Amino acid sequence: MTGATTEVLLVAGALVTFVICGFLLTGPIRVFLIAQSAYWALSYVAVPAVLLWVQPQPQYGDNLPDPRLVALGYDPGIAAVLRPVVFGSWLYAGMVVVYTIWRRGRRSPVPGDAVERQSFLRGRALARLADNPQFKSTLVILYILGTLGRLAAYATGTAGRAGELESPNPFLNLITVLGTIGAVGLLVYSRPATLRGMLMIIGGLTAGELLWTAAVQSKTPIMGAALALAVRFAMTDWTRGKVIAVLTMTVIAVGGFGALQSLKASDEAKTQSALADSSYPTSVRPFLSLLRRFDGLEAATDAYYAGPRSWLTPKETMEHAAETLLPTQLLGTEKFQAGAEWAADVRGQSVDMSGIEVSLAEGDINEGYVLGGYPGVALDVLFTFAVLLVWAWAMYDTRIPLPVLGLALIEVPVLFERGFLGAFETLGKYLQAMALVWIIYLLVGEYRRRREPPAIATLLEERANASLVTSQLRAGQWV
Repeated sequence: MTGATTEVLLVAGALVTFVICGFLLTGPIRVFLIAQSAYWALSYVAVPAVLLWVQPQPQYGDNLPDPRLVALGYDPGIAAVLRPVVFGSWLYAGMVVVYTIWRRGRRSPVPGDAVERQSFLRGRALARLADNPQFKSTLVILYILGTLGRLAAYATGTAGRAGELESPNPFLNLITVLGTIGAVGLLVYSRPATLRGMLMIIGGLTAGELLWTAAVQSKTPIMGAALALAVRFAMTDWTRGKVIAVLTMTVIAVGGFGALQSLKASDEAKTQSALADSSYPTSVRPFLSLLRRFDGLEAATDAYYAGPRSWLTPKETMEHAAETLLPTQLLGTEKFQAGAEWAADVRGQSVDMSGIEVSLAEGDINEGYVLGGYPGVALDVLFTFAVLLVWAWAMYDTRIPLPVLGLALIEVPVLFERGFLGAFETLGKYLQAMALVWIIYLLVGEYRRRREPPAIATLLEERANASLVTSQLRAGQWV
């Protein structure tokens, strides 16, 4: 067994631990643990396995074979690149195991224990969100506004693309973000009365997110929809039909993404893609378009070439994280963009990035290694796990801005592809969206109150008067 194979198997072992712990837990955290293992398996297991098997040579139109790994040799290069990933993966797995033991240890056969009470409170909070007509109306309005914004962005050619530094139209970008929140929110919280209604909502929203995935050439929308569907089922009860639905959604996300991308590609691009794919075995070719979208191994290679403590100081890191939470208008200068700076400063140390402007997904382990070596990896991984726990709590909170934050983290792959700086960058971006959603929610509530039937208003007034009379009588009795 070669060194690279050993490292790949060690990473796979940590990811299997995530999955096992996920099945031992309940609630939405189970979904995210399994999703994290799937994301990281594609980046740190599937891609290295294909490279070790095929040994492809770099060529135009194929980003899987990294010239830096070819120069090192695939076996020693992948082994060296994956060492920090092995450390970070098993450290994260240890945190997950400890948390799982703690949660399982709180279980007791005695009725009315803490776990049962917590499950009851979560179920009641979920019911309050799902049955809140004001919240449901807000989600529908958000999705309608977002769909109109998406159509306008596509018609004017200002729809963003994966990896772009800035949106061509910031206003339309904010509107499309509202549509994303509305789509994910309806997938998670909508509770139609009939099975037909549920299938129509899920099918329509899924189709819309798949089309938007093709329009912006990013896997994020359809992956977010699939994850939202899984979170929906995890917050209620799993059945055989729901498992089949999630698996079907995953197949659509994997197969449909490549199919839609090929429809949009020009004849020249199709020819180049077919030429690049011809060097791979037939069994691998259907998955190449998806594997090329998961560039965690490239980011790990960036970190290996840059080395520990080669990017920002701890002070600079905290300053940039704090600045990203402020609006650009108040900051008075352009915000620090971790993905763009990673492309220029980290990848730029080993790859010629002159004339190339792109934002990359750095990943928590790779970012931590560049910022502070193995201690940095430990801190970044701990931060990711803390965000995971906060997310699982926010999905049940009845204060509207917090579920909105949870919905944003479902759509944006912060817990899969970003690190400490990327998480704060995303939080700063969605703070504006959260404020706008809160305003829309209040406006919907005010509109509903003004449209309230007079008979209900009269009944409420009579009840208030009766309560006042009862209070006065009780006061007289005490006197």
